[in-house]
Amino acid sequence: MSSVLAFPMYAVNRSETLALRQAVFALLQARGVIIPERSPAWPEGDLLSHWRQPDLILSQTCGYPLVTALPDVQVVGCFEYTAPGCEGVDYRSLLAVREEDKRLALADFRGRRAVCNSADSQSGYNALLKTIAPLAVKGRFFERLHFSGSHRQSLIDVISGRGDIAAVDCVTWALLARHEPQLLEGLAVMGQTPLAPGLPLITSGKTSPETLAILRDALRTLASAPRYKDVCDSMLIGGFRAMSRQPYSLLLDWRGEAEKQRVSRL
Repeated sequence: MSSVLAFPMYAVNRSETLALRQAVFALLQARGVIIPERSPAWPEGDLLSHWRQPDLILSQTCGYPLVTALPDVQVVGCFEYTAPGCEGVDYRSLLAVREEDKRLALADFRGRRAVCNSADSQSGYNALLKTIAPLAVKGRFFERLHFSGSHRQSLIDVISGRGDIAAVDCVTWALLARHEPQLLEGLAVMGQTPLAPGLPLITSGKTSPETLAILRDALRTLASAPRYKDVCDSMLIGGFRAMSRQPYSLLLDWRGEAEKQRVSRL
């Protein structure tokens, strides 16, 4: 069974994402971690199945699935992104609205329509729930919630009028601004959510401690060696930090805080 190596989360530009994968592939091969040349570059099937594969050597997931649906994977660490809104390994979501609504306060969106990529998204759902919970009335804030399937589609749905506001993580926003600036025309950022630990890099629970150490060493080299600077710059990667699961418990704390305010859903 071949080892699985993929970066499915920030693939706004596929060729640059493939270049990142190839750089990590080479770094791991040089350290004795054998990944067959023909191993899939993209997840086959749904993402949860991909992240749960016993032969997963390295992938990137979202923090909320990590703490709710992936109890057996190991956290390798987190990239430090250079996108505006990031601080070290932490990131936040930006509240995207149509240009004509950019001067409104968040409270002005009570009774309006939200758009979200998916219910298990930290940046699109959980961060937005944390942000609106203190403003909710009788457990509700938005009149309606629409699931779009992706951050990119959420922005399209806001500009088209299908929804009024979406929380989109700041790295995705920055990558879209670079590669698809026309997609953001007519949109504005009217606020932001609190900082949270960024998207974790994970490996299978079956990965040995020795291989886990190799993964961390390879990713440190990726983020610091001059020869990989162009690859990292293209993906807005400014560093790497080894991490455990513990910081991500904050995301469950957010959900618990919202529930104490009698807000259990958007």
